[in-house]
Amino acid sequence: MHRNDGFRELDRPECLRLLALVPLGRVVYTENALPAVLPVNFFLDHDDAVVVYTSALSRLARAVEGSVVAFEADSFDAAARTGWSVVVTGRAAQVSDPAEAARLGRSGPPSWAPVEDGVFLRIEPELVTGRMLQGVRAGAGHPAAT
Repeated sequence: MHRNDGFRELDRPECLRLLALVPLGRVVYTENALPAVLPVNFFLDHDDAVVVYTSALSRLARAVEGSVVAFEADSFDAAARTGWSVVVTGRAAQVSDPAEAARLGRSGPPSWAPVEDGVFLRIEPELVTGRMLQGVRAGAGHPAAT
């Protein structure tokens, strides 16, 4: 029997609904055989793919093309001790079709950083997982003082 630790697994539709509520996340990828994490602004496309706009010459664009990556976003309220975290795992690819890039340019937010030669990166949502933390009282998880 498992005690209630305050975490609840989220199903795919709930994960995607929560992702649509936040503007920032992190792309987790491999660069020079080492793990790398980069914060990015993003949006969800109509097919639930995570879309990021970045420079075509950026380290991110060069490193993730055709690779399996993870994308994580979350939201927490420290005072209330509640929050959630969602991870999308899938293959990343640059959008090469000009019509598709134009559509994404009309529907998605621009990069928060200056971009002169921008490209859209899509992360296909092959695996979507998440957890929500709620109902944890202050001091929970700490061993009792002896």
